[in-house]
Amino acid sequence: MMDLTLLVSSAGRRVALIECFRRSAKANDINLKVLACDREPALSAACKAADRAFVVPGCTHPAFIETMLEIVSDFGVKLVVPTIDPELAPLAEAVPRFAELGARVHVSPPSVIEIVRDKLRTVEVLGRAGVPVPITVSLNAARNCSGPKLWPMLLKPVAGSASRGIRIIRSQSELPDEPEEPMVLQQLLKGPEFTVNMFVDQEGTLRSAIAHRRLRVRAGEVEKGRTEREPLFRMLAEQVCVALPEARGVMCFQLILDETAGPCVFEVNARFGGGYPLAQYAGADYAGWLLREVAGLPSIAHDNWRDGALMLRYDAAFFEG
Repeated sequence: MMDLTLLVSSAGRRVALIECFRRSAKANDINLKVLACDREPALSAACKAADRAFVVPGCTHPAFIETMLEIVSDFGVKLVVPTIDPELAPLAEAVPRFAELGARVHVSPPSVIEIVRDKLRTVEVLGRAGVPVPITVSLNAARNCSGPKLWPMLLKPVAGSASRGIRIIRSQSELPDEPEEPMVLQQLLKGPEFTVNMFVDQEGTLRSAIAHRRLRVRAGEVEKGRTEREPLFRMLAEQVCVALPEARGVMCFQLILDETAGPCVFEVNARFGGGYPLAQYAGADYAGWLLREVAGLPSIAHDNWRDGALMLRYDAAFFEG
């Protein structure tokens, strides 16, 4: 049995993700030790679920990377898995420093992160590659353009996540004068929403694309979902890979099948998505395939996942004291 140490960053509530890695490790004959870190590990459920937890500064703090490197060095970490969007950029920039310590950071190159962390650039890059995307304009462009608008539209932070700061704007007069951060306006789509999880191997080959319908969503994360096998979703995943040829590992994108515009991809997350446990349950063992890559084992990645797998998430708790 091979030993491997994993560090889950900004662990928060990602207990299910840790459990996925543990099941995958056992199935692949890997003795996995799980470390987790967070700004407040004493208040993090995932840190309670880990074998050991650590305090780290927020990902925008100058000491964030240094603290992560120290944990990696002290405990022989071989794989670092980020879980939130804001930490992707600093970790991507620091990949060579982690590699010097023998650790792989599960993150795409900075060129990819710069695109997916900017909603306007995301739709521009995807659109040039033929991916269907919603009409998206900057806040300044919306203010200055005198032509017809597609009102109502969604106002979103350029680098937002987890549905933070999103609201409907029904006319040009409702546009904010001085928002706290850069914003974009995006076509208000109506129809069923889907997430497509993707696994791209180290050579840049798309090995799997598994879609689930987002039946219920809470705080931007799927709460109830069902896998659906539809050729359209695989085709869109292939187009996303063409648009982002340097992307690697696990990522996901979201789309809505709009009643009039058809499919529109509006967001790409270059990390494990919150609904990933459904993909693993359905047979797309991305956690296991990632562990095998890090361990130097032959790839067994495939696209033979189960259609119609259902996930109904619920809250659980850790108690102490």
